[in-house]
Amino acid sequence: QVQLVESGGGLVQPGGSLTLSCAASGFSFNYYAMRWYRQSPGKERELVATITSGGGATKYADSVKGRFTVSRDNGKNMVYLQMNSLKPEDTAVYYCNYRDYVDMEHWGKGTQVTVSS
Repeated sequence: QVQLVESGGGLVQPGGSLTLSCAASGFSFNYYAMRWYRQSPGKERELVATITSGGGATKYADSVKGRFTVSRDNGKNMVYLQMNSLKPEDTAVYYCNYRDYVDMEHWGKGTQVTVSS
């Protein structure tokens, strides 16, 4: 059974940092690219960052480029999102995701990030 469990969210002041973690299980983690999405109230879910199966390539939304870093540890089945210089507009629920070999999307339950003074 596929499980994606996000953690690390919380309340942070503007300019602060947080690191999100996603623990994956139930599939061959090292075969698949992993993604972080986010969703704010009233907005569509937005792709934030992607990392390839081996971790050798990453891609970011323009809104987070230069501030966020995605990484993974295939030995621990973990993917991370380091978020620096956080802004109020980064406030959202952040989701871990992967798309399997039949293009089915798998999602975690999300972790709330709130950027506010």
